[in-house]
Amino acid sequence: MSEEEYRNILDEWYSKEEVDKIILGEKEKRLVSLRINRLKANQEEIMNVLDNHFIEYQRVSWYPDALIILNKKEADIEKLDIYKDGKIYLQSLSSMIPPLVLGAKPLESVLDMTSAPGGKTSEIAALQNNQVLITAVEKNKIRAERLKYNLEKLGVKKTTVVVKDARELDNNFKFDKILLDAPCSGSGTLRIIDGKIIDNFSFELIKKVENWQIELLRKAISLVNIGGIIVYSTCSILNRENEDIVKEFINEGLVEVLDIEEFNEDLFRNSTINGALKILPDKFYEGFFVVKLKRIK
Repeated sequence: MSEEEYRNILDEWYSKEEVDKIILGEKEKRLVSLRINRLKANQEEIMNVLDNHFIEYQRVSWYPDALIILNKKEADIEKLDIYKDGKIYLQSLSSMIPPLVLGAKPLESVLDMTSAPGGKTSEIAALQNNQVLITAVEKNKIRAERLKYNLEKLGVKKTTVVVKDARELDNNFKFDKILLDAPCSGSGTLRIIDGKIIDNFSFELIKKVENWQIELLRKAISLVNIGGIIVYSTCSILNRENEDIVKEFINEGLVEVLDIEEFNEDLFRNSTINGALKILPDKFYEGFFVVKLKRIK
């Protein structure tokens, strides 16, 4: 798809200034970011190692365990013992946000519906020092093995990996909280080079993932306790994969939106749903959407 065709898609939901910002963000080379894994290390230890290797980094205001790497590539970080030992995890800043919004508490039952490769699953565990009861679901056997490997490497406990399509889970299962980081078109992570999108992105893909998103969110609602929380997220910036999907279930009276109070920065407030977050892509952040829902019936 050409840049011009992509602009025409974005024009449906964004002003010209916003479209220009999105296109610029998807032409920029995104900086590497990592999460300090509190199950195996602390901030002081990791920052000392980075300092000793002359690795420059920057912190973010909303998460003390997130670091932006300013002068190295992923391959450089992967050579460090702290990476090999699972003391850090390479993860985009945007993808660190859904587990924070979910806010799982000790002994709560949590379902991660599409959990491979395990970045968000392990973050949920780390935030409460392995005291959350997590069911991590992944339908692809190869990706499920990678998920198991990562969870073990990162020291994650009290987590059961289920190799199954989350849409086929038995409705008799019930959870306090559910993270649904849904399959999407990836429009928030696209790379534009020489006027062309070089990733797999098409109208056909958008339509295909829309159907998955609707089915998965309906399933999530059936699996969470009444009064329970669902965090729905995608790495897409298209309303038809985000706000439009969620509004369908709001209009059915099944869920209501809870304000994501943890993030009040203007950077994150681009959604047409009050209380939700939509992050536009730039050199720091992937384009992302996050909404916090409460099941009401």
